[in-house]
Amino acid sequence: MIIPGFESTWWLDALVSHLWQSTVFTFAAWLLTLVLRRNQAGIRYGVWTAASLKFLLPFSLLISLGAHLPWLGDGRTQQPAFSSFMENFAEPLLMSAPAAGAHIASNGAAAATPASAHGEAWWPLVLAAIWISGTLFLALRWLAQWWQMRRAIRAALPMNLNAKIPLLLTRARVEPGVFGILRPVLLLPEGVLERLTPSQLDAIVAHELCHMRRRDNLTAALHMVAETLFWFHPAVWWIRARLIEERERACDEAVLNSSHAALVYAEGILNVCKYYVEAPLMCVSGVTGSDLKDRITRIMAEQVGRKLNLTGKLLLLAAVMLAVGIPLSFGFVHAAKAQTAAPAQAPASKTGIEGTWQGTLHLPNGGSLRIVNKVTRDPSGALKVQDYSIDQGAQPMQATSASFDGGVFKYAIQFIDGEYEGKMSSDGNSITGTWKQGGGSLPLVLERATPATEWAIPEPPPKIPPMAADVQPGIEVATIKPSKPDEQRRFITFRGRELTIVGFTLNDIIKFAYGVQEKQIVNGPDWLGTDRFDINAQPDQPGMPNRDQLKSMLQKLLADRFQFKLHIDKKEMSAYVLTVSKDGTKMTKSSADPKGLPGLFFGPIGTLHVRNATMADFTGLMQSAVLDRPVVDQTGLDGKWDFILKWTPDESQFAGLGIKVPPPTDAADEPPLFTAIQEQLGLKLEAEKTQVPVLMIDHVDHPSPN
Repeated sequence: MIIPGFESTWWLDALVSHLWQSTVFTFAAWLLTLVLRRNQAGIRYGVWTAASLKFLLPFSLLISLGAHLPWLGDGRTQQPAFSSFMENFAEPLLMSAPAAGAHIASNGAAAATPASAHGEAWWPLVLAAIWISGTLFLALRWLAQWWQMRRAIRAALPMNLNAKIPLLLTRARVEPGVFGILRPVLLLPEGVLERLTPSQLDAIVAHELCHMRRRDNLTAALHMVAETLFWFHPAVWWIRARLIEERERACDEAVLNSSHAALVYAEGILNVCKYYVEAPLMCVSGVTGSDLKDRITRIMAEQVGRKLNLTGKLLLLAAVMLAVGIPLSFGFVHAAKAQTAAPAQAPASKTGIEGTWQGTLHLPNGGSLRIVNKVTRDPSGALKVQDYSIDQGAQPMQATSASFDGGVFKYAIQFIDGEYEGKMSSDGNSITGTWKQGGGSLPLVLERATPATEWAIPEPPPKIPPMAADVQPGIEVATIKPSKPDEQRRFITFRGRELTIVGFTLNDIIKFAYGVQEKQIVNGPDWLGTDRFDINAQPDQPGMPNRDQLKSMLQKLLADRFQFKLHIDKKEMSAYVLTVSKDGTKMTKSSADPKGLPGLFFGPIGTLHVRNATMADFTGLMQSAVLDRPVVDQTGLDGKWDFILKWTPDESQFAGLGIKVPPPTDAADEPPLFTAIQEQLGLKLEAEKTQVPVLMIDHVDHPSPN
């Protein structure tokens, strides 16, 4: 039996031709790096990168590209001497495919194949089987190592060091390193902050940011492909070692050229080597790598390569022209003999709005936010805008309306009460406009992004499946400490597997845990409303809790750590009753995950953003944060809702947040709260006396030790 493709060995000839070409290219690259040994390491890294790419780029592709270059004349105008010279010079590059009719006899009949040739046809199969086995082994090994790093990334926790790249803290004992190509993250091992001084950590982070700017992970990934395909060739492993050495040296030089001291930087690298192991993947750019002793010696001596002079630049230019020009010229000459190509057409200008747009929003406090818009059209042709704020978690927000008419681009995001309007430039590459939100406006210029300039959007944290509906979770472990005196934040959130509370008094926690207003908490000591706490806790059940399960966790935390005991009674008191107005509701049913947690936040005070929330969520927030008495929900509305409520607060409101609101002025833009609720939500809030459940505190104490 003869397997198609193995009855001849032209493919083996082409492979041998490609390998010897790549070997000669690698040798030439080595000679060039010797000449450039006193120059900056980044230059030599580029030379070795070219040697790596040569294994993935046969000269036959360049020959084909040269054959498709545009021509102004035909092949008859070419000088035979030049054509002959180029053909002889490039002849070794031709072993890329069998010639037409190579297996046809000159008289047109099929060429006879000796019987002995079929008997020897087994050896190409053996070679192919060996190559496939080695390639599969390496591919699976790379995949396993990638999956190992991926698991570490998913289990890592975000942290903030004000770096220009998302930072994650992992329990894996790997060195600090940049993981990812399109959306890189900086992975720091747990404990690194204790083992490195701030100056050492700053130098290490600067080293990793250099890897990110140079896109070293992309180069390393491409060379991993070359290693997988040509694992049998020693040159690819030699190139690997040179790439790692020169990329680390290039980043070392960048750090030394900055304001970081050589001694601090060297000590930081040594401390990393003491406690952490090198990342298993070549395309995870770490901080160790290459020969440590020689590297530390270079750092301490502050050896920094010099920039290229004119001679060096000319030498590099000549090398590039030889490497690319010879195969291109060969295809160029032969195509000229055959045909005259059509003149090239000018590229069409980009005037459509579809694509990726990005720009920086400069805030009044001196900060900045990077904004990315991905603009597409749905099957019906309607414009869709996905908005990302990279420096605020980069969670996508879908625009509720979008348009592009007459060069004017508009979109709005109802949930955050934000809108943008801008005019596209004549070349279609920028949009100059204004972002409006919360009554203020800021200029925002958006630039059309290309794959090379597009900002990396951090990957969202892995979605945690919901907690089983029939469990009542408790607390597995909890840390409670007093809030810092200057802490201005007050929030409660659930991220990953951790419940985080910042700046809450015990009254705040009780209000959230039991869904009551402060006046419904009776017999508590004075410190319940004054002492503020920061809490980090993990549930004893896997999954994302719903609101009721979150309350259950807090109730058990109160009982266990604060020795909180109570009984429920009823008391007649003044309260607010929420009902539906006679004209019906004006809110929007939420399209978010009905099992997801609600989103309710103020921005600014007097503007309440509500998403995926029930009426119980809304009344709970109003009674705990805004109003001075309980709020009873008698709307009878089920489900979850999205809306924005805007009003002018008065001095009686927001005591629950510790905010003193000045009296409203006659020039206020928004109506009072009760009017706004009726006009904007179609609800009615009225004060009346009614029986309200109260929490009678029997015992409470300061939290037990962690």
